Amino acid sequence: MPVHSIVCIKSVVRTAPDGVGRRTPDNSELNPFDRPALEAALRLKAALGGSVTALSMGPPVSAEVLAEAQAMGVDRAVLICGPALAGSDTLVTARVLAAGIARLMPYDIVFFGTRTSDSDTGQVGPQSATVLAIPFIGGVKQLEPALTDPLADAPTAPGATASHWRLQRLIDGWEESWQVQSPMAVTIHPRAYQARSIALGGIAAAHAPLDIQTWGLADVGMSVDSVGLAGSPTRVSNLRKIKRPRTCRMLTGEPREQVDALIEELTTKGILGS
Repeated sequence: MPVHSIVCIKSVVRTAPDGVGRRTPDNSELNPFDRPALEAALRLKAALGGSVTALSMGPPVSAEVLAEAQAMGVDRAVLICGPALAGSDTLVTARVLAAGIARLMPYDIVFFGTRTSDSDTGQVGPQSATVLAIPFIGGVKQLEPALTDPLADAPTAPGATASHWRLQRLIDGWEESWQVQSPMAVTIHPRAYQARSIALGGIAAAHAPLDIQTWGLADVGMSVDSVGLAGSPTRVSNLRKIKRPRTCRMLTGEPREQVDALIEELTTKGILGS
């Protein structure tokens, strides 16, 4: 049962800038929460056959993370890029990604990281699934084809071939079992898969030359006024680093004296009851 997986990945800002963040080659990297999603898709391909497409929306620097995904083993890389996309919030991002995913049909599973390290909303995965009108399961730790067909009468998205899957997910200290019909979207639990290391030869091959398709707004059927700040109901006004002043006082004396001094200090500050 060959599977076409699409993994949505993002180039994130490595360190918090002052003001509104701008991604550059020096301060950007592949979102660490996307690595387990890439690994899950690649293992599924190894087990069942098929292909993996990496999809990203962002500025031209995002091509670097797509090249990294290719070095890991994805078969195709697509970047949706254009000046009008600057300032897009999570809803617009989801709509653009959904339009790109629709162009890549047929597909079986769309993978997302559980969140991103720079904005940390965790919204794009479920929002994209909603736009696509496909099932969504978050926090997935394992997925495999279902041996039975309990969802034979479930509706299938236009242009897609249905198959049935068994998923395990972790949520709030519980492990849940689900059976879902594809096409579907999932976020992968960050501790579920350890991403593979990339050999230097793989990195060199991915960059010589870059084999990345670049799509503009017209390619995904989006207009300028529906993306970027113009199409976003929310916006980031600025980013700033939070400084937490800390002081350190060494406790002297014998261990029992140190414990007594610590208890007195914590009681005085109201951290411990008197």
